[in-house]
Amino acid sequence: MRAVLETRRKAAAVRVEELEAELERVRADLVEAEEVLRLRTIGLEQYLEALAEEEQPTETVAGPSPRKPVGPRRAVPHRQNAAGVEDLSVDYQAVMAAAAEAGGDGLGARRAAVVLGWDSASASRVEGARARLKRLVERGWLVEAKPGRFTLPAKQRTDEAVRPGGGSSGRSSTSG
Repeated sequence: MRAVLETRRKAAAVRVEELEAELERVRADLVEAEEVLRLRTIGLEQYLEALAEEEQPTETVAGPSPRKPVGPRRAVPHRQNAAGVEDLSVDYQAVMAAAAEAGGDGLGARRAAVVLGWDSASASRVEGARARLKRLVERGWLVEAKPGRFTLPAKQRTDEAVRPGGGSSGRSSTSG
Protein backbone atom coordinates (compact mmCIF):
# COMPACT_ATOMS: atom_id res chain seq x y z
CA MET A 1 0.00 0.00 0.00
CA ARG A 2 2.84 2.38 0.84
CA ALA A 3 4.39 1.89 -2.63
CA VAL A 4 1.07 2.77 -4.32
CA LEU A 5 0.71 5.96 -2.26
CA GLU A 6 4.33 6.94 -2.94
CA THR A 7 3.84 6.40 -6.68
CA ARG A 8 0.71 8.58 -6.64
CA ARG A 9 2.54 11.32 -4.71
CA LYS A 10 5.42 11.28 -7.22
CA ALA A 11 2.96 11.43 -10.13
CA ALA A 12 1.19 14.39 -8.51
CA ALA A 13 4.54 16.15 -7.95
CA VAL A 14 5.49 15.63 -11.61
CA ARG A 15 2.09 17.01 -12.71
CA VAL A 16 2.56 20.09 -10.51
CA GLU A 17 6.00 20.72 -12.04
CA GLU A 18 4.60 20.34 -15.57
CA LEU A 19 1.77 22.79 -14.85
CA GLU A 20 4.14 25.30 -13.26
CA ALA A 21 6.36 25.17 -16.36
CA GLU A 22 3.32 25.61 -18.60
CA LEU A 23 2.13 28.55 -16.47
CA GLU A 24 5.49 30.28 -16.86
CA ARG A 25 5.35 29.74 -20.63
CA VAL A 26 1.81 31.19 -20.79
CA ARG A 27 2.86 34.20 -18.67
CA ALA A 28 5.79 34.87 -21.00
CA ASP A 29 3.48 34.57 -24.03
CA LEU A 30 1.03 37.00 -22.41
CA VAL A 31 3.74 39.60 -21.77
CA GLU A 32 4.90 39.27 -25.38
CA ALA A 33 1.35 39.56 -26.75
CA GLU A 34 0.66 42.65 -24.63
CA GLU A 35 3.82 44.30 -25.98
CA VAL A 36 2.81 43.50 -29.57
CA LEU A 37 -0.62 45.01 -28.89
CA ARG A 38 0.95 48.16 -27.41
CA LEU A 39 3.28 48.60 -30.37
CA ARG A 40 0.53 48.02 -32.92
CA THR A 41 -1.73 50.53 -31.18
CA ILE A 42 1.00 53.16 -31.30
CA GLY A 43 1.77 52.25 -34.92
CA LEU A 44 -1.88 52.68 -35.89
CA GLU A 45 -2.00 56.11 -34.22
CA GLN A 46 1.16 57.19 -36.05
CA TYR A 47 -0.19 55.87 -39.36
CA LEU A 48 -3.47 57.76 -38.93
CA GLU A 49 -1.58 60.94 -38.06
CA ALA A 50 0.68 60.59 -41.11
CA LEU A 51 -2.33 59.91 -43.30
CA ALA A 52 -4.03 63.05 -42.00
CA GLU A 53 -0.87 65.08 -42.68
CA GLU A 54 -0.74 63.81 -46.28
CA GLU A 55 -4.36 64.78 -46.88
CA GLN A 56 -3.72 68.39 -45.87
CA PRO A 57 -3.16 70.76 -48.76
CA THR A 58 0.32 72.21 -48.91
CA GLU A 59 0.61 75.97 -49.12
CA THR A 60 3.32 77.59 -51.19
CA VAL A 61 3.90 80.82 -49.34
CA ALA A 62 7.14 82.70 -48.94
CA GLY A 63 7.91 82.47 -45.23
CA PRO A 64 5.74 81.16 -42.42
CA SER A 65 2.07 82.09 -42.56
CA PRO A 66 0.62 83.66 -39.40
CA ARG A 67 -2.86 82.30 -40.27
CA LYS A 68 -3.90 78.86 -39.19
CA PRO A 69 -4.92 76.37 -41.89
CA VAL A 70 -8.58 75.97 -42.72
CA GLY A 71 -10.37 72.74 -41.78
CA PRO A 72 -9.87 70.06 -39.19
CA ARG A 73 -6.34 68.99 -38.28
CA ARG A 74 -5.13 65.82 -36.67
CA ALA A 75 -1.45 66.66 -36.90
CA VAL A 76 0.20 68.30 -33.92
CA PRO A 77 2.27 71.35 -34.85
CA HIS A 78 5.45 72.09 -32.95
CA ARG A 79 4.77 74.56 -30.13
CA GLN A 80 7.12 77.20 -31.48
CA ASN A 81 5.30 77.12 -34.86
CA ALA A 82 1.81 77.59 -33.41
CA ALA A 83 0.01 80.71 -32.30
CA GLY A 84 -1.65 78.91 -29.42
CA VAL A 85 -3.65 75.91 -28.26
CA GLU A 86 -6.38 76.83 -30.74
CA ASP A 87 -4.05 75.56 -33.50
CA LEU A 88 -4.51 72.03 -32.15
CA SER A 89 -7.40 69.72 -33.06
CA VAL A 90 -10.39 69.63 -30.73
CA ASP A 91 -9.20 66.36 -29.15
CA TYR A 92 -5.75 67.76 -28.42
CA GLN A 93 -7.29 70.99 -27.08
CA ALA A 94 -9.35 68.89 -24.65
CA VAL A 95 -6.21 67.04 -23.53
CA MET A 96 -4.38 70.34 -23.03
CA ALA A 97 -7.29 71.70 -20.96
CA ALA A 98 -7.25 68.57 -18.80
CA ALA A 99 -3.49 68.93 -18.32
CA ALA A 100 -4.01 72.54 -17.23
CA GLU A 101 -6.71 71.44 -14.77
CA ALA A 102 -4.46 68.69 -13.39
CA GLY A 103 -1.84 71.32 -12.52
CA GLY A 104 1.37 70.12 -10.89
CA ASP A 105 -0.02 66.62 -10.29
CA GLY A 106 -0.01 66.01 -14.03
CA LEU A 107 -2.38 64.23 -16.35
CA GLY A 108 -2.19 60.45 -16.70
CA ALA A 109 -2.99 58.39 -19.78
CA ARG A 110 -6.08 56.81 -18.22
CA ARG A 111 -7.58 60.24 -17.44
CA ALA A 112 -6.64 61.46 -20.94
CA ALA A 113 -8.55 58.50 -22.41
CA VAL A 114 -11.62 59.58 -20.42
CA VAL A 115 -11.20 63.17 -21.65
CA LEU A 116 -11.10 61.86 -25.23
CA GLY A 117 -14.33 59.97 -24.61
CA TRP A 118 -12.66 56.58 -24.75
CA ASP A 119 -13.06 53.53 -22.51
CA SER A 120 -10.38 53.90 -19.83
CA ALA A 121 -10.63 50.19 -19.01
CA SER A 122 -9.38 49.30 -22.50
CA ALA A 123 -5.59 48.93 -22.52
CA SER A 124 -5.41 49.82 -26.21
CA ARG A 125 -7.37 53.05 -25.65
CA VAL A 126 -5.16 54.02 -22.71
CA GLU A 127 -2.07 53.34 -24.84
CA GLY A 128 -3.56 55.46 -27.63
CA ALA A 129 -4.07 58.29 -25.15
CA ARG A 130 -0.50 57.82 -23.89
CA ALA A 131 0.74 58.05 -27.50
CA ARG A 132 -1.10 61.35 -27.90
CA LEU A 133 0.38 62.69 -24.67
CA LYS A 134 3.87 61.63 -25.77
CA ARG A 135 3.28 63.36 -29.12
CA LEU A 136 2.41 66.57 -27.28
CA VAL A 137 5.65 66.21 -25.29
CA GLU A 138 7.67 65.68 -28.50
CA ARG A 139 6.17 68.83 -30.00
CA GLY A 140 6.78 70.99 -26.91
CA TRP A 141 3.19 71.35 -25.67
CA LEU A 142 3.57 69.23 -22.53
CA VAL A 143 6.40 67.92 -20.34
CA GLU A 144 6.68 64.55 -18.65
CA ALA A 145 8.36 65.55 -15.39
CA LYS A 146 7.50 62.24 -13.71
CA PRO A 147 7.03 59.02 -15.69
CA GLY A 148 3.42 58.80 -16.84
CA ARG A 149 2.47 62.27 -15.52
CA PHE A 150 2.12 65.00 -18.16
CA THR A 151 2.00 68.69 -17.26
CA LEU A 152 2.16 72.04 -18.99
CA PRO A 153 5.67 73.47 -19.25
CA ALA A 154 6.52 75.63 -16.21
CA LYS A 155 6.52 78.89 -18.24
CA GLN A 156 3.10 78.15 -19.70
CA ARG A 157 1.67 77.38 -16.23
CA THR A 158 2.91 80.71 -14.86
CA ASP A 159 1.69 82.60 -17.95
CA GLU A 160 -1.82 81.18 -17.48
CA ALA A 161 -1.80 82.03 -13.79
CA VAL A 162 -0.75 85.63 -14.52
CA ARG A 163 -3.08 86.18 -17.50
CA PRO A 164 -5.94 88.37 -16.21
CA GLY A 165 -9.51 87.35 -17.05
CA GLY A 166 -8.82 84.97 -19.93
CA GLY A 167 -7.09 87.04 -22.61
CA SER A 168 -8.28 88.38 -25.98
CA SER A 169 -11.78 88.41 -27.41
CA GLY A 170 -10.73 85.87 -30.05
CA ARG A 171 -10.68 83.05 -27.51
CA SER A 172 -13.68 80.86 -27.06
CA SER A 173 -15.11 80.88 -23.58
CA THR A 174 -15.68 77.23 -22.79
CA SER A 175 -15.79 75.92 -19.30
CA GLY A 176 -13.09 73.45 -18.35
